[in-house]
Amino acid sequence: MDRQDAAGGGAGGDDAEADLHARIRSRRGEVERQLAEWVRVHGVFGMPEHQQDLLRSANWLAGAFRELGFPVVEVLPTGKSHAVYAEWCAAPGAPTALVYSHHDVRATKPDNWDQTEPFEPVVREGRLYGRGSSDAKGQILAHLEGVRAHLHQRSIKSHLHTHDALSLDALKSPTLSHSTAPAVNLKFLIEGEEEGGSPNLAKLLEEQADRFQADVVVFSDTLLWHQDHPALCVSLRGMLTAKLEVYGPERDVHSGAVSGNAPNPAFELGRLLSLLHDADGRITIPGFYDDVEPLPEDLRQALADLPFSEEDWLKRSETGAITGEQGYTVLERLWLRPAVEVTSIIAGDPLGVSRAAVPAVAAADLSFRTVPGQHAEKLAEQLQHWVRTTIGDAFGHSLVPDLRTSQEPYRTPDHPAVAALERAMAAGFRAEKVGRMGNAGGGPAELLARTLQAPVVFFGTGLVEDHWHDSDESASLDVLMKGAATLACLWDELAMMQRAKDDGDGHLRQ
Repeated sequence: MDRQDAAGGGAGGDDAEADLHARIRSRRGEVERQLAEWVRVHGVFGMPEHQQDLLRSANWLAGAFRELGFPVVEVLPTGKSHAVYAEWCAAPGAPTALVYSHHDVRATKPDNWDQTEPFEPVVREGRLYGRGSSDAKGQILAHLEGVRAHLHQRSIKSHLHTHDALSLDALKSPTLSHSTAPAVNLKFLIEGEEEGGSPNLAKLLEEQADRFQADVVVFSDTLLWHQDHPALCVSLRGMLTAKLEVYGPERDVHSGAVSGNAPNPAFELGRLLSLLHDADGRITIPGFYDDVEPLPEDLRQALADLPFSEEDWLKRSETGAITGEQGYTVLERLWLRPAVEVTSIIAGDPLGVSRAAVPAVAAADLSFRTVPGQHAEKLAEQLQHWVRTTIGDAFGHSLVPDLRTSQEPYRTPDHPAVAALERAMAAGFRAEKVGRMGNAGGGPAELLARTLQAPVVFFGTGLVEDHWHDSDESASLDVLMKGAATLACLWDELAMMQRAKDDGDGHLRQ
């Protein structure tokens, strides 16, 4: 894509882009302050002692939307948490965009944090450290700042209709005219249960389907490839988790009394887990790959075009080594191929003094990442059959796939909004080229697309080095501001696309 086209073309477009970036840079200190304030709210999902904090987090965000000028802002109860809905629909005939993200955060292990306490944010070397700074409070603040900058630019354009010139001092003014509305109709749905698998999102979408209707969904809970090499995410893997328990003796038994004769479930669990992959790294569950769709050649080429080195990947991911399915590149395995991981394993006495006993139970948590063509329910059946036919006769077992929080994979279709986002990213990151990528994790993208009958495009400001779900989570403030610039441009791009390709009904749908 031509850089000038992305910037709006010509000197006027370049000037407008420079003004936008100047405006956003002037707001960096305020964004840092707001993010630190929000990170201090312990909105941890899944811990009863933080249930009230989830409401505090939702109320904080609702206040930020109201301060920005959104005329409709509501806090919606969902299970044991709260979602935030904001709406600014004052552009008749323009497209409607629904932004999805989440404000809840993962639990922490404070003893593992080196930079700061999880909810006592600090800024070091351009990064704000604290739980939720990147996943996903920072991403939401990038959206809010993007809307603010978008409104400011529209206010300037409105003044230019009646004034020959506008000084830079006026451009940098913090004053925002709330009489100026976004160029498109904007809706935000920020849930508070994503870290628990969004168990009540489907119900919320179904009960209030009319309210959430949109022409395009912007999904903002994803990663970028590299802060210096932006890439547009076009796919999201699905997810299915399962808990496997293997039973041996009727109770924990002293190993000195039974060693050599007792069925040890820890050994059997280890054997089962070792059989999940063959020597080439392929998953051995019968039928696992039967429905996997072939990799699109254009997407494979796009991944190959991304700047990649093993040294850079290992440094940023901190994985220590590269393993996986043979016959595919690192990025293909990461974004386009299915995978399974053991996320926890326990047997015996992992804490405290060992009792030297053969354990009665050994347990593991499994996390499957699926790709287009695969479905969680069928995978659960395949897994049940594999465990049942593979486990030794001396052992009992329990396998519980969590279908309630499972998520299906999603790939963005060919849609005009993709080109609009690409141009916005080129302008926001001042990049000559915007690549293509996927997202290794899961999320409710397929649910949103299916329920709302609208395409989903992805834009997030996370990076692999941000340590999502881990100790010392952080967000790059530079990337957040570039993300805000991208989003400020996106709403204009969608509006201009509609004007250029108006089909007479005011919609972007294909």
